[in-house]
Amino acid sequence: MTTSAEEQDYALDRAINGLRQDHPMQSASTAVWGWQKPALIALLVLTVGMAAWQPMRTAIVLIGVCTVGYVLTMADRVLIFKQGLDSRPLVVSDEKARAVPDSELPRYTILVPAYNEPEVVGQLIGAMRALEYPPDKLQVLLLLEADDQVTIDAAREFTDSEVITIVLVPPAEPRTKPKACNYGLHFATGDIITIYDAEDSPEPLQLRRVAVAFRELPDDIACIQAKLVYHNGRQNMLTAWFTAEYGLWFGYLLPGMMRSSSPIPLGGTSNHLRSDVVDKIGAWDPFNVTEDADLGLRIAASGYFTAVIESQTLEEANSDPINWVRQRSRWYKGYLHTWLVHIREPLKLYRTLGPRAFLRFNLVLAGTPIVAVLNLVFWLITILWFLGQPAAVGAVFPWYIYFPALSALVLGNAATLYMNMIALREDDRADLFSAALTVPAYWLLMSIAAAKGVYQLIRNPSYWEKTFHGLDKKA
Repeated sequence: MTTSAEEQDYALDRAINGLRQDHPMQSASTAVWGWQKPALIALLVLTVGMAAWQPMRTAIVLIGVCTVGYVLTMADRVLIFKQGLDSRPLVVSDEKARAVPDSELPRYTILVPAYNEPEVVGQLIGAMRALEYPPDKLQVLLLLEADDQVTIDAAREFTDSEVITIVLVPPAEPRTKPKACNYGLHFATGDIITIYDAEDSPEPLQLRRVAVAFRELPDDIACIQAKLVYHNGRQNMLTAWFTAEYGLWFGYLLPGMMRSSSPIPLGGTSNHLRSDVVDKIGAWDPFNVTEDADLGLRIAASGYFTAVIESQTLEEANSDPINWVRQRSRWYKGYLHTWLVHIREPLKLYRTLGPRAFLRFNLVLAGTPIVAVLNLVFWLITILWFLGQPAAVGAVFPWYIYFPALSALVLGNAATLYMNMIALREDDRADLFSAALTVPAYWLLMSIAAAKGVYQLIRNPSYWEKTFHGLDKKA
């Protein structure tokens, strides 16, 4: 795409600074804002002081608080799952999707950010060509960093202007996916905008299904999230765990949140957005490494809602443990970063979301990574108890802490295994049952990734740790 230097400079400036200029309280460019820093420092000083003065009582209080968080998080997750079983994603049949005349379909823009991914460009071209949507209503923008020559060369080899337009994003910090999407948004012409990763393969009728759903849904639906499904779930045990987790998340937990009108942390791709709402709420946050979850929260905080549709996008499950930890630590860091941003005005957010959705916002965004980190601590305590039953461990678990903690351990783990098994049975994925039964080993990886994410949040909150794709083809 050829543009003037002035237009490029303007688009880049808006891509980086648009949100923090127009909606500064919603920008993650500053991780800890206003009252948050003195509050966190005061809490830390109070905790350390109490630990020095009354170490045993302080330990009991902290373990009690953590136990309450565990119980609330698990109870809420089970409730979401129950609601998801009763409310599956929206269904638009093939016949209904194809029945709308081309002339009545809205204009569609697909943003495809890619960086250092020459190996998947050919697959991307094929996936875009397979979409059943009128070419004159479809705009596909392949967003490449201007200094990523290897991917640019691969894209030019495969790309023809009738399917995909290459947009070169000027190199500038932060080097994040949302910054690239914001830059591409400046050139977007669609009434509906969606994002696909370079390795994605959406089912051909997905755009038509979404267009029909938007026609029938209320005007306060700003986003429709399609389901992400991994195509290489049987490559190894890690991909099996990852595939089972995604089946539960997109097939049951997100529909459960949809039914209860709770804020929905969007998936990284296949979220289909009304362009007018995207413009209104400030598009993506270039400083947030889970821009999808953040956008889902800003949609809810602005009074809009997200729906989940029965349409699949095939992705590659991460098959390498180190690569997986890099990806998951970024997600956990982004969840906490998003929580810190949106809790800056807690009373305003509470009034907008209501008490139930506000509690769920805290349990999902802050609770998910924090519980994963705390698992490491409680597993260590459990190991120490079984090795020698030290008196200190028994002392910090009086009966009023011990029994709720034991219930959280036994019932919480059992409930998680049960939800995984039910989801796999409903989805007819018997091939993943062994992964569901051995998922506690997966939780250890999650905890390691969460600890890494918390560390990075303190040291470098906006650093985007690259996830490498195409590993399924090297197996």
